[in-house]
Amino acid sequence: MPTARGESGRFPVTQWSLVARAGQVDPETRRAALGQLLTRYMPALHAHLVYNKRFPPERADDLLQEFVTSKIIEKDLIARADRQLGKLRTFLLTALDRFVMNQIRNERAQKRAPSTKAVPFDERRSGLPEGQRPSQAFDVAWARSVISEALRQMRQDCETSGRTDLWGVFDCRVVGPTLEGAPPTDYAQLVRRFGFRSPTQASNALTTAKRMYVRALRSAVGEYAEDEQEIESEISELKEILAQCGA
Repeated sequence: MPTARGESGRFPVTQWSLVARAGQVDPETRRAALGQLLTRYMPALHAHLVYNKRFPPERADDLLQEFVTSKIIEKDLIARADRQLGKLRTFLLTALDRFVMNQIRNERAQKRAPSTKAVPFDERRSGLPEGQRPSQAFDVAWARSVISEALRQMRQDCETSGRTDLWGVFDCRVVGPTLEGAPPTDYAQLVRRFGFRSPTQASNALTTAKRMYVRALRSAVGEYAEDEQEIESEISELKEILAQCGA
């Protein structure tokens, strides 16, 4: 398990431990693991279908539901993922693309000849063609979900520890300006709003809050990695994705 954790001391449940649970015989264990994995990846997969494949949102919903039902649940796709072959999100994205391609091909074939048999789908071929990367929409949606989870963890940690002032300073100086384009709140206002003795104390609180966020981010990223090296790799990729999309 990763060593990264949030302020509350909880360790994240990694994606590969969930994959292992998804392969268990016990139906409750499988259902819970699949639920957590789908919660992490469904928004990014949906964004990929809408923004990269240009499906209307309703059609993307239908395709994604069919993919989950016929491949992830009925065919036990998640349990077949192999960590040695690459990232789970790449595996899922590639499987979804092939499923959608197969669905469209079959629909067209049915219009021409209703008796045409379905084209077989090989979910074991999980790699992208050499030189290709997952879609930008998928990457960005995944990155935003990680950031959102890190912010959620940090805010919860601040509230649990009775330091809502730390979240307030971070929200006013970092979250709002970065995610919403709001102007950073000046330190004099922070002093009045959160009861600091001086602008210097408010500045020190911001430094503490930034450290909390880094820990929360490592905890959130740790859900997709198994060790410190993988966490560093995921954080580097996260920064690259956000830089490319101008976030």
